[in-house]
Amino acid sequence: MVPAHDGRAAEPVYRPILATRRGELEALGHLDVTAAPLVTPILHVDTTERSAPDTLARLPTGLLPAVDVTALPESRETELVRWGVPLVPVIGLADGDRRLVAHGAAARAYAGRALIRLRAGRDRAGPDATTSAVERVWRFTRLAPEQCDLLVDAGDVCCPADVRQAEPRIRRLLGWARRYAWRSLTVAAGGLPPSLARLPVDEPVRLERWDWLLWQRLADLGVGYGDYGVGSAQAGAGQATDRLPTMCYTTDGDWWVYRWSRRGGRGDDRVADLCRTLVSAPHWPAAGAAFSWGDHEILRRARRVAGAGSSSTWTAWSTSHHLAQVLTALRRPGRDGRPGSSRDAADLPDRHRPARPQRGETRRAG
Repeated sequence: MVPAHDGRAAEPVYRPILATRRGELEALGHLDVTAAPLVTPILHVDTTERSAPDTLARLPTGLLPAVDVTALPESRETELVRWGVPLVPVIGLADGDRRLVAHGAAARAYAGRALIRLRAGRDRAGPDATTSAVERVWRFTRLAPEQCDLLVDAGDVCCPADVRQAEPRIRRLLGWARRYAWRSLTVAAGGLPPSLARLPVDEPVRLERWDWLLWQRLADLGVGYGDYGVGSAQAGAGQATDRLPTMCYTTDGDWWVYRWSRRGGRGDDRVADLCRTLVSAPHWPAAGAAFSWGDHEILRRARRVAGAGSSSTWTAWSTSHHLAQVLTALRRPGRDGRPGSSRDAADLPDRHRPARPQRGETRRAG
């Protein structure tokens, strides 16, 4: 739990905002029993699916998801208390009265708490208006601040200018939030572009994790960390038109994006070549296949002992590694004693261009 007021994290809690697609859910399904209690995924549901409660019921023991149905119309089917599975309702400041009442019922029926998602880009208002909005939430849900986790969602943060603009805005929101005894405070942002299709192929491309950098710059406030996994924060973002094998591999301060057309048209050959390149790269973890389920699956493809998979499979492997990487970084103190990586976040470059691979990044396994 990340306490709201004492300025330091007693234990890491990671809140990734994830789509309820097959790849992301498969990655969550392979979290081990020690990692599951440290992750509270915020599952964004944007289509009404009768299978959603069954899908949530199959998540690992100890993993308690927060479910956001803000994109769905208010109806009996979207009243989370009727889903019959343990969850935390996600509350938006603009939710209608009926939905707030239903979310309050779900909070009391399951975990005894809710998560309020304050979107810095959408919920633009002064402190008085924000205060009125959250007090309305508590009135209709019949919840107290101590029963609510606050997630400040910075949205899309994809370049140095975004970080510079977001930081003072998030600091003001957190300053307002300190008026109340929240159960916890978390800042989330998304740093990946909405599409990777324009990036070069057949070479690893390094992209800065601007969301991670933003959180590091806020580390003096002692807030928890959230992100958008290996997806974009932009609404409607996706890579459906890009059929090339693609993986987004997370390190402390970067992503390494692999888009592969090498080895001709056969999918098995392309994926095997991509995975061989990845496992021979300097950013392949020292623990290798033991680092995460996703890394185990990548190594299997590098050795050609399993098939190529599909776009959802590649997302699952990337997400699995990402979850493990973030949890590892949150557990490890940086060189200044703060949680997170040792990467220096003091200075931002003036421009953002995808960096070329470092020497040796594309070296083949021998």
